[in-house]
Amino acid sequence: MDKDFLRDNDLGLLLLRLTVGGLMLFHGVHKLIYGVSAIEGMLAGMGLPGFIAYFSLAAELLASVLIVLGAWTRVASVVMVGNMAVAILMAHLSVIFSVDPMTGGWAIELPMLYLLGAAVLCFTGGGKYALTKGHVTD
Repeated sequence: MDKDFLRDNDLGLLLLRLTVGGLMLFHGVHKLIYGVSAIEGMLAGMGLPGFIAYFSLAAELLASVLIVLGAWTRVASVVMVGNMAVAILMAHLSVIFSVDPMTGGWAIELPMLYLLGAAVLCFTGGGKYALTKGHVTD
């Protein structure tokens, strides 16, 4: 085995892509199967049109698949960062400075992990094991 196997940045980026994109894909599939009515309700409560909820569905499905595949990783990651920022502002703003009493963790740690993981991919790109590599949208 190569002595630098555990120092492989590209393998780390692949793992990050599979984690961020793969786990977010569950949220997108859930919205695809069960609909976006909960998000439409939140939007209506804010005086916004409900069709905006379908952008969340598209972001969580399409951006996730693109990130997993490493296709236009930076662009897909920007979409995911935006989606997570909106999700935090819409659904988690009231607990942004709170600690979950059951776990002791930050109340918004999961959305922030998605947001920050995607932000890392915005800066790094998909790495050597991506479908599109070496391009500005990588």
